[in-house]
Amino acid sequence: MKKILFILFAGLMSNFAVAQVEVPPPSPSAKIEQQVGLTDVTVEYARPGMKGRTIFGDLVPYGERWRTGANNNTTISFDTNVTIDGQELEEGTYAIYTVPRENEWDVIFYKDNNNWGLPQEWDEDKVALIATAQVQEMPMSMETFTILIDELQTNSASLNFIWENTLATLDFEVPTDERAMASIQRVMNGPTAGDYFSAATYYHDEKKDLNKAYEWIQRAVELAGDDAFWVIRRKALIEADLGMKEEAIATAKKSLAAAEKAGNKDYVKMNMDSIKEWEGQ
Repeated sequence: MKKILFILFAGLMSNFAVAQVEVPPPSPSAKIEQQVGLTDVTVEYARPGMKGRTIFGDLVPYGERWRTGANNNTTISFDTNVTIDGQELEEGTYAIYTVPRENEWDVIFYKDNNNWGLPQEWDEDKVALIATAQVQEMPMSMETFTILIDELQTNSASLNFIWENTLATLDFEVPTDERAMASIQRVMNGPTAGDYFSAATYYHDEKKDLNKAYEWIQRAVELAGDDAFWVIRRKALIEADLGMKEEAIATAKKSLAAAEKAGNKDYVKMNMDSIKEWEGQ
């Protein structure tokens, strides 16, 4: 009998040992993955809430280093070098620490990102870069600490820290043109229709050499064939920007016919709108 009771007791304790209580974390984790130009940016952080507390100037004192979130380090990763405040930051993963003030924040990119909160011993040699974020007062409060990557441009974006009624914004630049030009140069020795199309589209959108863009889009059309309505439309757009209105209209009509054949209503409408616009000029 004692043996049976012992076995039952041992089994019960075993169940207690493996059971885990699941409750929501007070500061849930978040991850942002954003492509800026040709640079991949990833932010991982925990999101504390206001919970009736005064944040800046109280819970987060002005003029002191802040962990910028909760729990493990808030980190940011870049897969290319970037430029912040005119300073180059090498590709890699960094802990983000900040020094909030009423009108601006110091944003510190720290090489050691394996700390719980602030490092026990601050090492200036591990500071990769310090930049200044501009502060704005928001007309409403943000309950949960939030980091956003916004104001996306081909060569830049903004890193935004938002909590309570404070918005701190730090702009950064990425080497899109450098990488795009290198890529174009690499593939031009044996480009496909897609390569010619991508190169022409980039030159057109970025208002570079339109004649070179036109040369490439003509090669793309030759290689892609008469059914590639999206390639043919780009040729029409470049012709229009070069002042070749008659050619642009004729090309747009070819794109329109190919789009109708493919059943692509978006390109049908875009071509019809362009033809109407160009014929009216």
